[in-house]
Amino acid sequence: MLRQAWRWSAFRDTRAGTALSAAASFLAADSPRRSSAGPTRGFENIPHPLRGSSQLLLQPQSVSASYYSPSVFLSMASGSSDPPSPHPKHTNRLAKERSPYLLQHAHNPVDWYPWGHEAFEKAKKEDKPIFLSVGYSTCHWCHVMERESFKDEEIGKILSDNFVCIKLDREERPDVDKVYMTFVQATSGGGGWPMSVWLTPDLRPFIGGTYFPPRDQGRRPGFKTVLMRIIEQWQNNRATLESSGEKIIDALKKATTITANPGESPPLAPDVANRCFQQLVHSYEEEYGGFKDAPKFPSPVNLMFLMSYWSVNCSTSEGVEALQMALHTLRMMALGGIHDHIAQGFHRYSTDSSWHVPHFEKMLYDQAQLAVAYISAFQVSGEQFYADVAKDILLYVSRDLSDKSGGFYSAEDADSVPTPGGLEKREGAFCVWTASEVRELLPDVVEGAVGAATLADIFMHHYGVKEQGNVAAEQDPHGELQGKNVLIVRYSAELTAAHFGITVEKFNELMTSARGRMAEVRQIRPRPHLDTKMLASWNGLMLSAFARVGAVLGNEVLLERAVQAGNFLKEHLWDPNQQNMLRSCYRGDQVEVQQISPPICGFLDDYAFVVCGLLDLYEATFQTEWLRWAEELQARQDALFWDNQGGGYFCSEPSDAAVLLRLKEDQDGAEPSANSVSASNLLRLSHYTGRQEWLQKSQQLLAAFSDRLTSIPIALPEMVRALMAQHYTLKQIVICGQRESSDTAGLLAAVNSLFSPFKVVMHTDGNPESFLCQRLPALTSMTQLDAAATAYVCQDLTCSLPVTEPQELRRLLLDGTTALEAH
Repeated sequence: MLRQAWRWSAFRDTRAGTALSAAASFLAADSPRRSSAGPTRGFENIPHPLRGSSQLLLQPQSVSASYYSPSVFLSMASGSSDPPSPHPKHTNRLAKERSPYLLQHAHNPVDWYPWGHEAFEKAKKEDKPIFLSVGYSTCHWCHVMERESFKDEEIGKILSDNFVCIKLDREERPDVDKVYMTFVQATSGGGGWPMSVWLTPDLRPFIGGTYFPPRDQGRRPGFKTVLMRIIEQWQNNRATLESSGEKIIDALKKATTITANPGESPPLAPDVANRCFQQLVHSYEEEYGGFKDAPKFPSPVNLMFLMSYWSVNCSTSEGVEALQMALHTLRMMALGGIHDHIAQGFHRYSTDSSWHVPHFEKMLYDQAQLAVAYISAFQVSGEQFYADVAKDILLYVSRDLSDKSGGFYSAEDADSVPTPGGLEKREGAFCVWTASEVRELLPDVVEGAVGAATLADIFMHHYGVKEQGNVAAEQDPHGELQGKNVLIVRYSAELTAAHFGITVEKFNELMTSARGRMAEVRQIRPRPHLDTKMLASWNGLMLSAFARVGAVLGNEVLLERAVQAGNFLKEHLWDPNQQNMLRSCYRGDQVEVQQISPPICGFLDDYAFVVCGLLDLYEATFQTEWLRWAEELQARQDALFWDNQGGGYFCSEPSDAAVLLRLKEDQDGAEPSANSVSASNLLRLSHYTGRQEWLQKSQQLLAAFSDRLTSIPIALPEMVRALMAQHYTLKQIVICGQRESSDTAGLLAAVNSLFSPFKVVMHTDGNPESFLCQRLPALTSMTQLDAAATAYVCQDLTCSLPVTEPQELRRLLLDGTTALEAH
C-alpha cells in the first residue's frame, strides 16, 4: 500500500497534484501519529513516501506453554463480540450486516449505509457528496472516533442531512481501502485508520484524512468544523472539487502503474539481495533487535529474508550478521512485553524500542507469520527456545482464535473493561497486572529460596513487576496503564535462579505454576472484543503456519489442525459452482458459519495465501488433494488477476466499476504482498506440475517489479526471496515410499530438520497414474532401494545418488547448501 518516494515526486508537480493540494488546503487536521504526551497506542498509521525512504520502509511496521494440555490445540475459541445495549436509541441499516466492524456502528445516530449500489444511487439521486469512513473492528482509534463523533447526536445529524454516509470494513474490502488510502497518502502526507474520505456521487475522492477530534483543539479543526467547511465548499466551490477529484484519479492511475518493459528480465538476484541486506543493516537497532527505534513492528518478512540470505551466504561475514540480526530480534521479541507471557501469542507492535509496552490487539496474520519465523529460527539454530515460541503462538490461536468449523478468527481487540460490569474500556486492561494482584495470587513461600522469598518475589523479579507499575509515563499518554505492569523477561532463568539460590529446574517449575495461576485469573476477566470474521487470506497464512510448524516438530496434532483448516477453506470459502474463492465468512449467532448474500468474491491475496498454504500442507502430509486444489486455484488466479500487458497481478479483478484504480500491491508490510507470495507459488508449482508457463509468469512478475527491487528492495523482502529462489533454482527432494510408512516419515523428518528455503518436496509411491507422475513422468524412474523408502535430491536437471537413511539425506542437503552458496 505504501508507494515509493521517487514515484510520487513526479505526481506532486502535475496539475492534478496542485489541484489536490488546493482542494485539501482548508483541512488543517492531521493524523494523530503522536500525541503531545507521547506515543499514541492503537492508531494504525502509514507514513507518506515523500517523507524519506527509511521512514517509509520501516513503518508498516524462557518460554513455555506446558501448563496447557496438548488437546487445547484442537479446542475452539469461546470469546464473544460486544453485545448491543438492550434498548438502543438508534438502529441503522448496518444492523443487517455480518461484519463485526459494521455491527459496532449499527446503533450510531448516523444514517450509515454499507458500501454498495444503494448508497451510490442515493448520492446520485439526492446529489449529495459521500462520506466514506473506513476501519476495522479492533482498531483503537476507530473506537475513539466512534465514541467522540459518530455517537454524537449533533454530528450525526450533520452527517445524515448533508452526506450519504458509508461505513466500510477494510478487511472485507481491501480493494476499496487501497484505492482511497492511496489518495489519502498522496494528499495528507500519511494515512491510517480510521480513514475519512469525502467523495463525489461518482466516487471520486476530493478530501481525505484519518482521525479527527470532535471539536476544535487550538489551531486544529474538529470533525464538526471540517464537515461544515466541506458542506460550504460543496455548495460554493463544487466544480473545483469535482474537477480536482477527476484529475487526481487520472494522475493516480498513472502514478501507480507497475509494468515490465517488453523483453525485460528480472534483476540479478545476488545484487538485489545484497542491497536489501545493507538497507536492513542500516535500519537495524542493535540493542533490542528490530528495525528503527519506535514504534517497533515484528516485520516477519524482514526476518525471513535475513534467514534466507544467510542460507546462501552462510560462510561470509554478511551471512553471519544477517542470521544474528534475525535470531536476536526474535529472541528479544519473545522476551518482551509484545509477547503475551500468560495467554500466549503476540500483540500488534511495541510503542517503545525495547519491545516492552505494546499496542495490545492481536492479529491473526501476525500470529501466522511469526509462528513460521520462529520455527525457521529453530531449524537454523537448533535452539528449543524458538520451537517453544512457535508452539506457544499456535496454542493461543487454537484456543482463542479458532472456530469449531476449522476456520480462524481475525483478531482480538486491545481494549476491554477492567472489571465485570464496567462501562469504560481501557487499552491493555485484560493483560496487565498490579504488584498487589501478583502478590495476592502467588503468596507461597518457596522452600530453599534465599530470604524466604515467595513465588511472587521470584516472579516479580524475573518479569520486571514493580510496586508503582513498570510503564513509563511517555508510553501511557492517556493514563490507562498507571500503576500497572506489562510483563517482560528481565533476566535469564539462570540468573534469576542464582539470585534466589534455587536450581534452574526448580525455577522453571515455579514459573510454569505461576503463569498457570495467572492464566486462570485472566480467563475470568472481561475479555476484549473478538472479531469472528474469517478471511480466506489470513486463514491461508495460518494454514501455512500449522503445516510448517507441525512438519518441523513432527506434531500430528498440529498437522491435524492444518488439515481441518484446509477442509474449512474448501467447504466455506470456495464456490465450486462459480469456481471462485470467497473473501470472508462469519460466525453466526448460534456459532454456525454464515455467509452474506451475495458473498464477497476473493481478492488476489485470498488466492495467493491459500495456494501457499496448500503447498505447505502438501509438503507436510503428502496428501495430493491439496496439491491438486493448489493447481486449480493458481489457474483461476491467473484468469482473474493476471496483467497480460505489463505482467504481475492486480489486487482485484476488473468487473467492479465502483473500484476506480486497479492496483498492484508493491509493499511487503504487515502482510506480504500477494505478488511476492505469487512469485514463489508459481515457481513451486512449475516444479510440481512441469508447467513452464508458470515459471515464465514468475519471471515476468519479477520483471514488472524490477524498478522497486533494484531501487528499494527493503520494500519487498519477500519478493527478494522469490527472486533468490529463481536465481539459485529450487532443489527437488523426491521421497519414494509408502506415504504412511515410518521410513518415509523418517526421511521427511530429516528434510524438515533443516532450514532450506529454496526447495520443493514431493512424494511418489511408484504408481504411474498418480497426480505427480502424470505431470512429471520422470518420477516413474525413481524407485525404492531394497523396498526401503528412498530419497533423491535433484537440482539443475541433475540428481544425487539415492539414499535411504535420514542422516545420509540430512548430510546430502547440508552439502548442497554449501554448493548453493558457491552457485
